[in-house]
Amino acid sequence: MQYNLIKKTVDLVEEFELSNADNRYTDTIAGFKKWVADNYQPSLLQAPDWEGKKNGRSAESVISTLLVHMNRFGKNYSRAAISGSDFSTQEDFIYLINLKASGEMTKMDLIKKNVHEKPAGILIINRLMHKGWIVQKDSKTDKRSKIISITEKGLEVLEQQMEKIRAATTLVCGNLTESEKLELIKLLTKLNEFHVPIYKNNTDVEKLLEEADQYKKQIV
Repeated sequence: MQYNLIKKTVDLVEEFELSNADNRYTDTIAGFKKWVADNYQPSLLQAPDWEGKKNGRSAESVISTLLVHMNRFGKNYSRAAISGSDFSTQEDFIYLINLKASGEMTKMDLIKKNVHEKPAGILIINRLMHKGWIVQKDSKTDKRSKIISITEKGLEVLEQQMEKIRAATTLVCGNLTESEKLELIKLLTKLNEFHVPIYKNNTDVEKLLEEADQYKKQIV
């Protein structure tokens, strides 16, 4: 019997109990497995190198910059995907894709789903309605709200462009392996779940950094 392995396992369980004094993880096998997954991922144990690291550039700075770059790369591919079509911007087809996938919803739900400010979202919705790609009707539950849905014309124009749109999304993922894609989805989902409540709180920009920092301290 490998007593050394048993001892190491017991030590690991003890480390879990000590580090979980705040009950962040459930005191179960599932909670223990999640703690191990979050703290002992082999891919994260060896710190990568990056430009400016020796001069004190932080990991947070690199992540923020790379996310901005990925957004710009994605926009370039999206512009290429709609080149020569009736779409004005990538937001046009993203709004249609959301309506096709999720079904009808209120204007504000559609805008928030795309993480837009209300004025920008309303402009996109009005443009899509003008083209006859979406329609609105009064909400049955709240007469102050408008329900938005995609039309047959909207479905048709979206389908005409979907091959290029799929090609653009594939290019965004570059040369990542399937396992790397799954890991990236996990990490980006975690980030998204952190930021969504802050976004939904609709904090004034003057107070945003302070309130977001307070929120981070509460959940860490």
